[in-house]
Amino acid sequence: MAVQRTFSIIKPDATRRNLTGKINALLEAGGLRIVAQKRIWMTKGQAEAFYGVHKERPFFGSLVAFMTSGPVVVQVLEGEDAVAKNREIMGATNPANAAEGTIRKTFAESIEANSAHGSDSIENAAIEIAYFFSGLEIVG
Repeated sequence: MAVQRTFSIIKPDATRRNLTGKINALLEAGGLRIVAQKRIWMTKGQAEAFYGVHKERPFFGSLVAFMTSGPVVVQVLEGEDAVAKNREIMGATNPANAAEGTIRKTFAESIEANSAHGSDSIENAAIEIAYFFSGLEIVG
């Protein structure tokens, strides 16, 4: 397997509860390195553009409202098979279906406030990373 980069967001529900360090510890223990990271407060426009693929879905408005309700931590993770590894560490979108010890099983408040976002493919990881980071901000 090759070393990959993937994109991760620690969502407002988790930053509000000061869980950034605990979540990052799980990511690092799982074999991923944080090669770029910043805390931001997404604007409505940023969130609408980032989640634009869901624009026609009924949850789009509440997703945008949630993601702009507080600061988030956006980050680039690197490691062997990083996309799949990050998704494994995060757990299922619905925390009720997530495996024990995963980020979402451990920290999520609901399906929407599930503490973490992660890219679902190498292609989307590249798009999502470029949305928030310049190449100069990523330090491998």
